Amino acid sequence: MAVLTPLIQQNDHLQTRLREIPLEPGCYLMRDQNDRILYIGKAKVLRHRVRSYFQNSQQHSPRISLMVRQVCEIEFIVTDSEAEALALESNLIKQNQPHFNVLLKDDKKYPYLCITWSEDYPRIFITRRRRHRSPHDRFYGPYVDVGLLRRTLGLVKRVFPLRQRPQPLYRERTCLNFDIGRCPGVCQQRISSDEYHHTLRRVAMVFQGRNDELMDLLGEQMQTYAERLDFEAAARVRDQLQGLDTLTAGQKMSLGDTWVSRDVVALMADDRVAAVQLFQMRAGKLVGRLGYTADAMGPAGQPLAPGLILQRVIEEHYSQVDDVEIPPELLVQHPLPQQGLIQDWLAERRGRKVKLAVPQRAQKADLIELVERNASFELQRAQRGAEQQLLATEDLAQLLELANPPRRIEGFDISHIQGSDAVASQVVFIDGLPAKQHYRKYKIQSSSISSGHSDDFMAMAEIMRRRFRRWSQAKAEGADLAVLRSATKSALHGGGLNDWPDVVMIDGGKGQLSAVMEALRELNLHEDLVVCSLAKQREEIFVPGSKQPLESEPDQMGVALLRRLRDEAHRFAVSFHRQQRGERMKRSRLSEIPGLGPKRVKDLLAHFRSIDAIQLAGMEQLAQAPGLGPALAQQVWSYFHPSDQLADDPVERGVAP
Repeated sequence: MAVLTPLIQQNDHLQTRLREIPLEPGCYLMRDQNDRILYIGKAKVLRHRVRSYFQNSQQHSPRISLMVRQVCEIEFIVTDSEAEALALESNLIKQNQPHFNVLLKDDKKYPYLCITWSEDYPRIFITRRRRHRSPHDRFYGPYVDVGLLRRTLGLVKRVFPLRQRPQPLYRERTCLNFDIGRCPGVCQQRISSDEYHHTLRRVAMVFQGRNDELMDLLGEQMQTYAERLDFEAAARVRDQLQGLDTLTAGQKMSLGDTWVSRDVVALMADDRVAAVQLFQMRAGKLVGRLGYTADAMGPAGQPLAPGLILQRVIEEHYSQVDDVEIPPELLVQHPLPQQGLIQDWLAERRGRKVKLAVPQRAQKADLIELVERNASFELQRAQRGAEQQLLATEDLAQLLELANPPRRIEGFDISHIQGSDAVASQVVFIDGLPAKQHYRKYKIQSSSISSGHSDDFMAMAEIMRRRFRRWSQAKAEGADLAVLRSATKSALHGGGLNDWPDVVMIDGGKGQLSAVMEALRELNLHEDLVVCSLAKQREEIFVPGSKQPLESEPDQMGVALLRRLRDEAHRFAVSFHRQQRGERMKRSRLSEIPGLGPKRVKDLLAHFRSIDAIQLAGMEQLAQAPGLGPALAQQVWSYFHPSDQLADDPVERGVAP
């Protein structure tokens, strides 16, 4: 398959392709060289909207600029109206989940509740990440009150019989959760997949704000069971109703219009970020408070209108929810640029009329003011956090005598037990906060480091050589590191060298720092990188070329930032070391069995998931495992049951052969 070239590098082909796009409303899909969808958008005039992405006069954000540089093909779907385009865009985004269709930066600030409908027996759990899951899975949120979300989920798991464990505790029998009625026996499939999905659909109603509807449904079911004289089933439903009563009794507030269900959306913004709050009112009660954080600046650096920010939030939120979750009334703080269009789209999805209004007086205006006050508190919290991180990076810049506050800081640590299972960690802080997507783990490869022989200096030098090898090669080939470093700040550099750190911190003292600098001299990068080390005992900071630590106070903000980085690197290294040690211990025990090589050991563990499960398995179960057969299954079983084997031996029983 031929590799496609980005359209931005083929001007003639690009102009021809743009002329082929019609002057009609519809949706456009941008694809990369691997035919993956990068972005899905809607437009009133398709050609004008798509052409705007490739005009040099447009000042795009780094995210959009990066996306444009990868576009190799443009597809479009023409619709009869812009309203149809909006509905189609929502469906396409939900189905394909393109990477660049992230309007809001909410996936790490607030948690979601996820139900994995794509599985035969869905799981229900709290997460802060929505990407890389099946399009059939559903996310509810994001929830501002994390504690309330956890309490609600805990109560739901007591009220409804749900799977309590991600993996079975036992392979052939149920656990205590089944015996006390907390689990319907999912691990042993005591309940069918359809029945379990039916239970989960009722649980989902709680997180959709449909508690009253669920209680009515359960009340009717309890009455039906009672009429059939099935009092045991009626009692179970009664207990569920009592649990839901406990859940709804914990609502924070109740307002008038007890028959009305509505969502209320408002925001507060500064010149960088907007904090948006969405209150879910159901039958006069506040059943949920969701939060979003959106950019307050447009692609060209101009401030966005509040109504446009609210419209983006509404599009993002309601494109992710089920149709039954859309309320009959939506109150917004500011008029939306396409208010009529959004209202028609919501009504079409709900199947009934939806009223979208900007209240000006009486109780509804008071609701908007209430939500606005909550948004202001969220904005203040975000501002305080950003201010604290800025002060910490500025203090670190003064401490290390840097011209500018460091944006990307990397921390490294080594973990092992007397040389065995030696590993290293690389953690990254960006703007003073952990950026876990950039974390890396290393297995120490040096043959000189083994069980009984450790050398932290050699291990740290090895990691530095591996981490900066590509940068050293680029410099040796004549590349200007200053140009490459500036390219990394724009996130647009496509050559793979986009991870230059402003500061490198080593966990250790002068010895570790000297070993690192020697490795960097071999790479000819010792004059380019800013390196320091943080000693554990006195929290002293050492820099190359100085025998004495820098003058600093343990409680100053720059030192505290390095300490957080050091502790995170240590945590990440230790957790990886424990994982490697556990895997080695599993492999070493199974490797004692004759006939089991590394491949079969790996397959056996993947099939049974634990050594305890292998030990409890019978001969027939072992023989069915991949890579085994009756003879090898006999070897495995005999290894874990030597006494049983002796009991079957006629010589051991004292019987003549």
